[in-house]
Amino acid sequence: QVQLVESGGGVVQPGGSLRLSCEASGTIFSSADMGWYRQAPGKQRELVAVITSGGSTSYAISVKGRCTISRDNAKNTVYLQMNSLKPEDTAVYYCKLDSRTANYWGQGTQVTVSS
Repeated sequence: QVQLVESGGGVVQPGGSLRLSCEASGTIFSSADMGWYRQAPGKQRELVAVITSGGSTSYAISVKGRCTISRDNAKNTVYLQMNSLKPEDTAVYYCKLDSRTANYWGQGTQVTVSS
């Protein structure tokens, strides 16, 4: 069983930055693809960014150029650096671990962008 724990959310002004972290338990992290998703009130959960086990990355158009996903396999942790935040980035952010046999979700961390 894998557990994912997100942290780093909070309230930030428009134009500000936040770095989200997601630490995974277990031993499959380094061989798994990791993703960040978000869900705003009344909206469906959407993909924000993905990093494969090999380090390839991809981003939603809405965050490309403002967000960077990275991973530290030694720490079993994936990060999402978010810059130039906008009010429309307000959402609960979740990390997801995709292994060959199963996928796991964290509990989410709230990001609020407001003046």
